[in-house]
This record gives sequence, C-alpha cells and structure tokens, in this order.
Amino acid sequence: MSQTATEPRPRANARRPAGERGNVRGEATRQRILDAAERLFAEHGISAVALRDIGVAAGQRNHAAVQYHFGDRDGLVAALMESRGAQSESIRTDMVAELMLGGEVPTVADVVAAFVRPLAIHVRPDNHYLAFLSLYITEEGGYEGLAPQGLHTGAAVVSLRALLAKLLPEVPAAVLDERWWVALTSAVHALARYQSAQQKRAQAAKLDVLLDDLVVFLSAGLGAPLVPGDPRVATG
Repeated sequence: MSQTATEPRPRANARRPAGERGNVRGEATRQRILDAAERLFAEHGISAVALRDIGVAAGQRNHAAVQYHFGDRDGLVAALMESRGAQSESIRTDMVAELMLGGEVPTVADVVAAFVRPLAIHVRPDNHYLAFLSLYITEEGGYEGLAPQGLHTGAAVVSLRALLAKLLPEVPAAVLDERWWVALTSAVHALARYQSAQQKRAQAAKLDVLLDDLVVFLSAGLGAPLVPGDPRVATG
C-alpha cells in the first residue's frame, strides 16, 4: 500500500529572517522611546528633559539610542505628534466626510465637534499625549510653531477650517484664523486639565458632558461679534 506524502509542518520555533527580526526590534525600540518621551515630556516639559534620560527610561543602554532613531529633539517631538495625531486624524477624516456628504448643512458646532471629539480619544490612563501637547503649546508661545505638526493639521483639519469660512462669511479671514487657533489650543488645554483632574479626584465630571459644553463654548467664540476698530476687519 502506497503512502501519501505530506508536507512537513513548519517548526513551531522557526525563526524570522535576520532582516525581519531587526525591523521588529527596531520598531519596538522606537515605540518604547516614544512612550517614555511622551510621559517624561508631559511630567516635566519638553525642553527640560534630556534625550539621554528618555533613552534610560526606555530601557536603552546605548546613550545615543534616541538620536539614532529620531535624530534630535525636534525629530522626536515630530514623530510623537505624528504617531498620536494620526490616531485622531483617522477618526476626524470620517467625521469630515459625513459633514461634507450628509444631506443637511453642517453647523459651526458640527465643525468644532469634528475636531474636539477625536482629540478626546487620548483621555486614557496610559496616554500622556494631551498633557504633552498642552505643555508644548505653552512652551512654543505662539501658533506658528504648531503648524504643520503641532496639532496634526492634516487634510481633515484643513477641510474643517475651509468649511468654517463658508459658515461664517461675516468673520474676516484674519480674525477667523486667530479664533480657530484659539479654539484648537483651548480644546487641548481643557482636555488635558480634565484628564489631570480625573486622575486626582474620584468624582470628576463625565467626559461626554465636558465635550458637549466645550463644543458649545468654542462655537460661540468663533461666531462672536467683531470688535469695533479691529484693523483686521477692514483687511480680512
């Protein structure tokens, strides 16, 4: 009786190719460094933390590990913002699509909510992004340094700003730009403060309540009456 040949089963402990193993280890190291940097930046501020301390916190014996993976402090900050910001941007993109393709005309509150609510996904115990970003905004001391990476101003955020201009044609572009940045940064500060309060006090307001009130508050500011004598009104 002939025996049917069968393919040998792969060994359970078969190893990955050397290049693949290196990539996996490299990505894992990068993520550990990002996690350590986010936590230390949130606790002490961006400029106050040495790159070497970040490497130590990430379990790296090589003191140049951070520079090897990210180049310098700016590269590390940019990578951190890109990593976390992309998570919000993915949700925001879907929300913007719904606003653009929906049957009803969106409101200013809809636009604000499309920015604020995806940002709130970072309100988690293991996530220090909001505290980090709040401190970064404070240290930067202005809006210019926040673009293009500071608030992950990707296509969705740009689309929201364009939609806002259509909804508030009576507000000059220069004034609306300023108010928009105030709204974005205020949302970050408010959520970072909420997360901190949540960690310190057992009885904290529900996040949904905060988000609803924040959207109403920021929406009112975007469409607030213009200030008499504002030179931007004539030139905006």
